[in-house]
Amino acid sequence: YQRRVHGILFRKMMSEGNEYDEGVNTFSPEGRIHQLEYAMQAIKLGSTALGIRTKEGVVLAAERRLPSPLMIPSSLEKIIQIDTHVGCVLAGLVADARTLVDFARVESQNNRFTYNEPMSVLAIAESIADLAIDFGEYEKRKQRAMARPYGVSLLIAGVDENGPALYQTDPSGNYMEWCARAIGPATEGAQSLLKDNYSAHMTLKEAEKLALQILKNVMEEKINKLNVELCVVRTEEAKFESYKPEYVEEIIKTLIQFSSINIISISI
Repeated sequence: YQRRVHGILFRKMMSEGNEYDEGVNTFSPEGRIHQLEYAMQAIKLGSTALGIRTKEGVVLAAERRLPSPLMIPSSLEKIIQIDTHVGCVLAGLVADARTLVDFARVESQNNRFTYNEPMSVLAIAESIADLAIDFGEYEKRKQRAMARPYGVSLLIAGVDENGPALYQTDPSGNYMEWCARAIGPATEGAQSLLKDNYSAHMTLKEAEKLALQILKNVMEEKINKLNVELCVVRTEEAKFESYKPEYVEEIIKTLIQFSSINIISISI
């Protein structure tokens, strides 16, 4: 009899746990929304990416994991342009990032059409964060069912009337401004290196080298011109620019000689 009672209680506890586990709009007794936590974990399944803000502009860099040597590297985009003055790098599910970026592009163009001026980087980050937490309503308007949060984090970099800016968004709808930030599976190691080596007075060229040096340290594969991406948004032109592999290769060749920083190799 006692075994049967314990079995009933156990099944009841498991069913209650599954109820909280599967619900996207229900808090658990501990005050947690499990689906959002799972979406945050999906970010760690992607590749490492980082952004660095300087007075001369913002640098975005990302690891590009190629599943096969037969794959064309340019078809796997980790850094995406949102507007002429804004771009973003992603960590997590690429398909989810496409939905968020497409929404941000429409919002940015609507702002230009309505106010005849580019949308601020902060406003773009806010619009993406609002969609991230309000995913159900947006999908209802598109007459599609979306039963989960977006499993992706974005680093949004751009230049507006307030100067260069770098923001991060996550599945919970939060957005934060950073001077330098890393996302993805090697976040802890890369962020530690950024903390030790970032300077508010560094040049854009130094930021480019620092970004690739950190990726080199945390990547499992040997860094080369095809498995990383590098983009910048310069303060003077306020224009998004994606570097060609040949330029990236030239920076990679100088990483060993780049002695103005002291990077300690770590294994992730």
